[in-house]
Amino acid sequence: MKILKRILIVLILIVAIVLIAANFMPKTYAIEREITINKPVDSVFKYVRSLKNQNEFSVWANLDPKMKSTYKGTDGDVGSVSAWESTVKEVGEGEQEITKITEGKRIDFALRFKKPMDDTAVGFMSTETAPGNQTKVKWGISGVIPYPMNIMLPMMKMDQMIGNDLQKGLENLKAKMEE
Repeated sequence: MKILKRILIVLILIVAIVLIAANFMPKTYAIEREITINKPVDSVFKYVRSLKNQNEFSVWANLDPKMKSTYKGTDGDVGSVSAWESTVKEVGEGEQEITKITEGKRIDFALRFKKPMDDTAVGFMSTETAPGNQTKVKWGISGVIPYPMNIMLPMMKMDQMIGNDLQKGLENLKAKMEE
């Protein structure tokens, strides 16, 4: 009985330490990547603001050629929504909505994931003129990992996990725009 009691105390202490540590860990993440495209800013911005075009360079959309996509609203306008459904776990099910557009500069998105996990995030794509009639494109995603799950944030390597996909998507965009 003493051994069982000690095991229980140790388990309670471990849980308490994890919960206390989670209280001091970051609860947010923000990942950004950028690339320079050899095209003028107006043509790049016009292309990336279209949710339908985003499926052509997004790493996640390319993981499942059988992914079902649906669109609501006027593509490229605030309030337009791109929804996706896939049996591929890395793609899952969710939707992206344009929430704000700063013409020629930035598009903000709300991301709502339904499967494999219920979660939300925000994203953006921005464009700015670079020397030589080129365009610097930034793509970013940020979100919140709720307490106490935030204890896993340092182990999840979000910057590497999501950042690599953003970078590959930007490389796909560059290849598409420079064809």
